[in-house]
Amino acid sequence: MAWVWVAYEPYSRRTLGFWLSWSRNSLQAETFLRTLVEAYGRHPVYTDGAPWYGEACARLGLEHRRYRFGEWLFQAVERAVQTLKDRTESFDDHFPCRKKPCILEHVWKWLNLIHIITQPETLHLINSIKGVMKMA
Repeated sequence: MAWVWVAYEPYSRRTLGFWLSWSRNSLQAETFLRTLVEAYGRHPVYTDGAPWYGEACARLGLEHRRYRFGEWLFQAVERAVQTLKDRTESFDDHFPCRKKPCILEHVWKWLNLIHIITQPETLHLINSIKGVMKMA
C-alpha cells in the first residue's frame, strides 16, 4: 500500500504539494515537509495530530499545530484531501500500473495533472477560454 501525503491551503483552496511513499513515518513526513519549506519557506504546519508530524516538525524547527476534529479547518482540509485520495484511487483502479515492480510513476503523473488543473489560476484560465468559445 502506498501513502499519499498532501499539503493543502484551505483559505485559497490551493494544493501546495504531494508526496508518495511506501511507508508512513516521521522520516517520510520530514522529507515531504522539507520539499514544502524549499518551495514556500518556513510556516506553521497544521495537521490532524498523527505522531510523525510532530517529530518531523521538531527536527526541521517548524511550529506544529494540531487542528481538532469538528473544527472548520479540520472539515475543510480533510474534505479536500479525501476527495483527492478518492480520485487518485479511482484513477489507479481504472489505469493500473503495468510495470513490474510498480514505482507509482503513473500515480505521480496523475497527481501532477490534478495539481495543475485544480489551481485557481488554471481554473480562471479555463473559464476564460470557455467564455471566449461561447462568444465565437
